[in-house]
Amino acid sequence: MIQNNAPALVPLIFLFAGIIIPLAALKLRSSAYFIALGATLASTIVSISNVIFVLDSGPVRYFFGGWPPPIGIEYVLDPLSAFLTAVINGITLIVLIHAGKIVEKEIQEHRRVPYYALVMLFLCGCNGIILTGDFFNLYVFLEISSLALYGMVAVGDKKAPISAFRYLIMGTVGGGFYLLGVGFLYVHTGSLNMADIKEILPVLGTNPVVIVALSLMVLGFGIKMALFPLHGWLPDAYTHAPSASSSIMAPIGVKIGAYGILRILLFVFGIKFVTQVFPIAQILTWFSAAGIIYGSIMAISQDEMKRMLAYSSISQIGYIGLGIGLANPYGIIGAVLHILNHGLMKACLFLVAGNFRMKLGHSNIKNFNDTLRKKMPWTTAAFAAGALAMVGIPPTVGFFSKWYLALGTIENKSWILLAVILLSSLLNAVYFFRIIEKIYFRSPSSKQEEKEHQSRKGTEVAASMLIPTLVLAGALFIFGLLNTIIVKGVLMKVLPPGM
Repeated sequence: MIQNNAPALVPLIFLFAGIIIPLAALKLRSSAYFIALGATLASTIVSISNVIFVLDSGPVRYFFGGWPPPIGIEYVLDPLSAFLTAVINGITLIVLIHAGKIVEKEIQEHRRVPYYALVMLFLCGCNGIILTGDFFNLYVFLEISSLALYGMVAVGDKKAPISAFRYLIMGTVGGGFYLLGVGFLYVHTGSLNMADIKEILPVLGTNPVVIVALSLMVLGFGIKMALFPLHGWLPDAYTHAPSASSSIMAPIGVKIGAYGILRILLFVFGIKFVTQVFPIAQILTWFSAAGIIYGSIMAISQDEMKRMLAYSSISQIGYIGLGIGLANPYGIIGAVLHILNHGLMKACLFLVAGNFRMKLGHSNIKNFNDTLRKKMPWTTAAFAAGALAMVGIPPTVGFFSKWYLALGTIENKSWILLAVILLSSLLNAVYFFRIIEKIYFRSPSSKQEEKEHQSRKGTEVAASMLIPTLVLAGALFIFGLLNTIIVKGVLMKVLPPGM
């Protein structure tokens, strides 16, 4: 009985948590954090059980109110949606464990309760986007997650409200493009259900309105995904948002846009349509390649660690877009695997940045030196692990997703794209190893600086912050060693039908 309702269960858990948090906080304000943590733990358990069930028994379809599509709204739990909900909920659980103390430091007390409610609504929207089989219902969840995220950014430092407003403008434009595309598609198909539209599209052929609809939908999700050159909102949002928000946005927020493009292009319109009839997949590939290089170059010139990681995210998003655009098995496996791998890597690195801010009061790269590894040995070790994974050093997770993407470029004989992947790894090494050099090899520039660092109280952050950071750092090696099991056991079943 529970498994029959599984597609709707996870979004409802987060929705109810978002409603209960403000009510419970009227009696006990500290309950907000524990309700958010409990809801995320419950959703993670349900999501993992959904993956096991779907891989064993096949997809599950759920009709809201008992109304079948195209009249009613359908939720679909298939290998792709089950895997991605488990990824985003599992990573968020670890981030929220870490968030307890950093939220107390960075967010004013009267804002903490609504903050945790917004996190729950954001996760409700993200899970809904992944699980829904209805294009308009997807738009509803897209707006829920976006509105919540704007608020999660706005409660950061002094520049955060401006960054949130810029994000709001760009996000609204993206949502508008997507909705226009859905409208055009509905007018010509008479349905909003993804499975129905998939069956109708071959009859319509190369209808110009359908091509316009697809272009608008991809453009809308491209803004949400921060795909180059639609990335303008991302660097400021990541930099000025609270550390907890950055740690959630980076591994999860933009991946929802990537999922939307993946689902629309390959599972609804189909590989033949997006590669032969209207080669939008190739366009996506080249924009992604440009983003990989652009993000890497911009990251090199940053002095603030969070901003460096923000530009790095633009580059890493490009890997996912590249894999989707390749539209072959290796490319798709590499893209979906990189959603997991980048989520682990970037969550780990943003937690490290949060640890630095907690103990040092900043995460400015210019002020890093070798006293940092002496005072925070475990946090700096976690940074080193994350850096190695981002560069793609085996056996870390970053190597294996890049490996599959490289195989995808070879299969398509896209040698320029292969060169882009190799070049980006070298650029990644430049901006990550300069921090490793400062932390592990460079002595303080003066005795005064040495005295300043020695005078700081304490060493490592509290266990509630350190343990999640180390768990993610360890996961970078564990999931790397288990990549064959993940690919064969899960990702081979994620591939679109007929591939």
